[in-house]
Amino acid sequence: MASPTKTRGIQIAIDRGGTFTDCVGRLEGQPDVIIKLLSEDPGNYSDAPLEGIRRIVSHYLGREIPRGQALDTAQIDSIRMGTTVATNALLERKGEKIAMVVTKGFGDCLVIGNQSRPKIFDLAIRKPEVLYEKVVEVEERVTLEDYAEDPTRHLTKVKVRAGTVEAATNDIVMGLSGEAVRILRRPQREGIRKQLQEVFDSGIRSIAVCLMHGYTFPDHEKMIGDVAREIGFQHISLSHELMPMIKLVSRATSVCADAYLTPAIKKYIEGFQKGFEGGLGTKGVKEQGSGDRGARCEFMQSDGGLVDVDKFTGLKAILSGPAGGVVGYAITSYDENTKIPVIGFDMGGTSTDVSRYGEGRYDHTFETTTAGVTIQSPQLDINTVAAGGGSRLFFKNGLFVVGPESAGAHPGPACYRKGGPATVTDANLVLGRLLPEFFPKIFGKNENEGLDIEASKKVLQEIADQIRTETGKEMSVDEVAYGFLTVANETMTRPIRSITEAKGHDSSKHRLASFGGAGGQHAVAIAESLGIKQTLIHRYSSVLSAYGMALADVVDERQEPDSKVWNAQGSVVDELKSKMEALKEKSRQALRDQGFEDDQIVFEEYLNMRYRGTESALMIIKPNKDEFGNEWDFGQAFVKHHRYEFGFTLDDRDIIVDDVRVRGIGKSFRYEEKSVDEQLKILTRKDVSTEKAHSVANVYFEGGRLDTPVYKLGDLDVGTEIKGPAMLADGTQTIVVTPQCTAVVLETHVVIDIRRDGEKDKSEGGGGEREVDPILLSIFGHRFMAIAEQMGRALQKTSVSTNVKERLDFSCAIFDATGGLVANAPHLPVHLGSMSTCVRRQAEIWKGKLKKGDVIISNHPSYGGTHLPDITLLMPAFNEAGDKILFYAASRAHHADIGGITAGSMPPHSRELFQEGAAIKSEKIVSEGKFNEERITELLYKEPAKYPGCSGTRCLADNLNDLRAQVSANQKGISLIETLIAEYGEDTVQFYMVAIQNNAEMQVRNLLKNVSKRFQGKDLSAVDYMDDGSPIRLKITIDAEKGEAVFDFDGTGPEVYGNINAPEAVSYSAIIYTLRCMISEDIPLNQGCLKPITVKIPPKSLLSPSDNAAVVGGNVLTSQRVTDVIFKAFEACAASQGDCNNLTFGFGGNVTGQAEVKGFGYYETIAGGSGAGSYWEGTDGVHTHMTNTRITDSEVFERRYPVLLREFSIRKGSGGRGQHRGGDGVVRDIEFRIPVQASILSERRVYRPYGLNGGEDAQTGLNLWVRKVKKATWESSLRKLQNGGGEEQAEDEEEEEERYINLGAKNSAPMKKGDRIIIMTPGGGGWGKVGEEKASLKERDPTEGWKKGSFAAREDTALQV
Repeated sequence: MASPTKTRGIQIAIDRGGTFTDCVGRLEGQPDVIIKLLSEDPGNYSDAPLEGIRRIVSHYLGREIPRGQALDTAQIDSIRMGTTVATNALLERKGEKIAMVVTKGFGDCLVIGNQSRPKIFDLAIRKPEVLYEKVVEVEERVTLEDYAEDPTRHLTKVKVRAGTVEAATNDIVMGLSGEAVRILRRPQREGIRKQLQEVFDSGIRSIAVCLMHGYTFPDHEKMIGDVAREIGFQHISLSHELMPMIKLVSRATSVCADAYLTPAIKKYIEGFQKGFEGGLGTKGVKEQGSGDRGARCEFMQSDGGLVDVDKFTGLKAILSGPAGGVVGYAITSYDENTKIPVIGFDMGGTSTDVSRYGEGRYDHTFETTTAGVTIQSPQLDINTVAAGGGSRLFFKNGLFVVGPESAGAHPGPACYRKGGPATVTDANLVLGRLLPEFFPKIFGKNENEGLDIEASKKVLQEIADQIRTETGKEMSVDEVAYGFLTVANETMTRPIRSITEAKGHDSSKHRLASFGGAGGQHAVAIAESLGIKQTLIHRYSSVLSAYGMALADVVDERQEPDSKVWNAQGSVVDELKSKMEALKEKSRQALRDQGFEDDQIVFEEYLNMRYRGTESALMIIKPNKDEFGNEWDFGQAFVKHHRYEFGFTLDDRDIIVDDVRVRGIGKSFRYEEKSVDEQLKILTRKDVSTEKAHSVANVYFEGGRLDTPVYKLGDLDVGTEIKGPAMLADGTQTIVVTPQCTAVVLETHVVIDIRRDGEKDKSEGGGGEREVDPILLSIFGHRFMAIAEQMGRALQKTSVSTNVKERLDFSCAIFDATGGLVANAPHLPVHLGSMSTCVRRQAEIWKGKLKKGDVIISNHPSYGGTHLPDITLLMPAFNEAGDKILFYAASRAHHADIGGITAGSMPPHSRELFQEGAAIKSEKIVSEGKFNEERITELLYKEPAKYPGCSGTRCLADNLNDLRAQVSANQKGISLIETLIAEYGEDTVQFYMVAIQNNAEMQVRNLLKNVSKRFQGKDLSAVDYMDDGSPIRLKITIDAEKGEAVFDFDGTGPEVYGNINAPEAVSYSAIIYTLRCMISEDIPLNQGCLKPITVKIPPKSLLSPSDNAAVVGGNVLTSQRVTDVIFKAFEACAASQGDCNNLTFGFGGNVTGQAEVKGFGYYETIAGGSGAGSYWEGTDGVHTHMTNTRITDSEVFERRYPVLLREFSIRKGSGGRGQHRGGDGVVRDIEFRIPVQASILSERRVYRPYGLNGGEDAQTGLNLWVRKVKKATWESSLRKLQNGGGEEQAEDEEEEEERYINLGAKNSAPMKKGDRIIIMTPGGGGWGKVGEEKASLKERDPTEGWKKGSFAAREDTALQV
């Protein structure tokens, strides 16, 4: 094990997990002690870690220490611990009562968050609850003086620095990040004291303070902290101290989490310390004088470093337990010489965590979501991908489904003898992959029985019977169990692949380090699926998290914001170096205080860097001297890393340094074991002798059962080689070695080599009727969807614009040879069915003319487009001979500008299509792999400018970069389809592509039959109106016998001389989306959904406009109304806001006849209220139905653009009242700091969102222009007349007044400096009569759907996985 640099007594490492607490004890000269005990066992002990320590100390002392007696720390050298106390408090919402203190106007910032909804098909939208009880909005405000999108790149120079005495009297100061900060309003100390005293008097003792731009200007936060201390608050979290990084919402959530969790942790630690005689931690050691009493005590933080017990806080504690496992496998499984990266696969009973270790350092992420709380703090990039051994098994709608529901510890799997459901554990047990004799006998009434295999067989037989009843297919229990394991492995592999490939890594070039109780049963199958050739399982794999604590280093993290433009020459490097040195000195001092000598302290130095105009910052470690000849050449290191991770560089853009970070490491232990590679080099291999077998089990592998020898790990010598099939077991784990694989035993690990004897032929023989295998159908469902998801990740990763990279306004999909949708990663609902129309049209146009590597571009509404900014690129996938198209891969992205009459290409008053920008019917932009930049420049920049009053695109470079990203996303899709065909054969892939469409069709038919029953066979009808009075009328006739329906829009208004016309494709999207919401099951989203539907759209109506009709509002406004009408007909829910509130502003362009002006364009959509339903309340401030894009964070918004966000809050009372209340809209108040043209394109400003079933309608929206106008009096008018209309009046005499002007739903206005636009968005309708008793569905645990893990891997909750 690890050897300490100094030692005195027993060293103990503990991981307190959700189910078990693992303890590893070590005393020099004696063997390690491993203890596994239940985390909760109140009948025997009050605290599991204390009990573990008592048992370890008793063992080494050779005498039993009675329970309850204080433990003498003189015997203990160190205690290291990982704990789930913080995670559990967060999951169960059992933290401290807290108040959040925030800048006035932003009290609802955490309720709104980024405005997207977690699951796009849930009508009952559930956002995680906020952690605070009260909000205090304080009268203070600062903003940044300059803005990043300024074409002149003007920078204000300031001498006075934030935090100095002079800063209190100067209006402009230099922030910590080097940016000029304008102080608009200073907080009044007495006013704040009064506000905080009220909070204190209400019984709250912990507060979280987060002010706008507090990361760079902390003075106001410090003052509030001082006042709070004077009042007597026990815990005060200030955002600039915790994490001085830009982004108000992330920083506010983090500071609330810290204030909420730290008191709970302190309470736990106090109780823990009472169990010892003598001190704990650095302070305890110092207080004990000579040091013969008192033990070092450190806790594991989320970043993989230990910290002294007195410095352990809530924010850093959330991944405390899993972090130990990552440290454990990183140190034991990575070799510094061979440098083979490792994927960590930690499969326990309740969850499966995945992480990666490569390049000799940990992968950190700075924004993660745990239990619905987004946290900004350095954390190991650990992703929870599935529920683990307790994942439940279902046969639903012809598909094998594993999870996400878990059986938990109670009742647990069926085999636990508590009447539980079928789970992954049961499938493993039935197949012989779990050995009851090696499992503790802790089950049954008296807790003395083993696992119950008969109970497992019974629940799996029930599923086999269900399959026979529903499909007519006979399957044995073995086949069913094996099918579920195959699907479970595919379910876990999908996110693992995405996580590694999202960062540019190839999963097949890794090793898999498996640990956790259930890892050994799945490791080989997971590795095979990922193309990994070697799996490593450590001898302590079932307690590796605790073992990792013993190997970890003590870490001190420091970070400061910056904003410099990188320049390898000149003063920039010197300034950054001095900032870095100051941080290192603070870190060094903190580690010295914890007892480290200078020679034990090392540093990792980082700069957080990004290209100007992007938000994708990369944390770059200081390069080696050998790499670029200069260890401070961070610039070259950034460019190299950017190319590796995103596949491109932006050589014409400045590189911005956002943060300077230091990670101080106190080296406390040295790992002295030989690495896996060193052991393999010197290993003498010998085949296992047959008499070593402990027993023989009959185990099911692909194809049937085989007699499989079982070996006890303890009986096998180093060098023993075991050929599969075999089972290796000890008291804590079972390792399955499948046929074709070989395991070898090392000192530290079991290494399994995975042989790939060519690809298995998974296709079925030629002729005859082919039967659909439900297992393969489930797997292909996953694989097709995984391709679309990975295309989406590739597009997000390689794109440049905010629209695609941050707002996620794009979709990716794969289509069959005719253009029928096969799989669409549900990024944006409005793209769901409409892309298929586009691909179909292009497939017809280019039939027989395409070659491998060609890419077609189109955005024209008559060709399946939605509105012009949404540009679609599609690419064919050919068969091996290259003479037949098998599939298409397509991506559609919203481009921030493509020309037209207004910046942002979303003109509110367009009348003709040309006014909305470049319209492309069908062009080839890539020919056999060559990108035609000249033609694209012509189409986007030159063509639109030929029309009167129109400009070409105002951001051509972004367009080109995003189009290249779309090409690479399509290329990714094609290569994944080719891999799938290589693996299964063309016929099989094509067969299941049709089968998966048939499956979706069947589920829609079932839905329609049920609806018909509910409405007793009557036709359904509804009508709603656009604000101009245009009706959208729908009648749905259902054939209950066939499960078919006709959606007839007869009676819908005619085409409009305006821009709310919606291409036909949009109605198809609305229909697919609404059907999927009402099925409320995970079904494959494909062309099959529309097969039972006949859509009748009256020609020449606004839902079937002519070629040159303006359509920009159809996609974002009319699509929402079509959705409202369908839900109204089905009586599914009250109307949501029915609007996207599209706001654009900017200046510049190349209008014909005028000089070109360099400028910028900005576009955002704004949330509103969601509609209530039969068992749910509406949700406030959220995007609904056809869109789900995020809003730019308030601080980033002000940093990038010349604006001041006055308010972004919930519009109280705007939701409709009812038995269940509709959600409220929002208020967004923006002041412009320079003249710009601002445009608003919105709806529901006249007709209110309807309530249903007696519920009241919601409030309409309102758009206001607040402008300063000269105050006119009759005297001034007379004076003007007398002066002949001349402007003779002295300027100082002129009076101005503020006027509020209603802009209506669609308008554009020239904003002067100081003008404001206030957008008040509509609410959602209410459901049921006011005063009726609320109804509710029996809820499952609300924490179930929440995932911890990385934002970098695009929230999978939104992907419905």
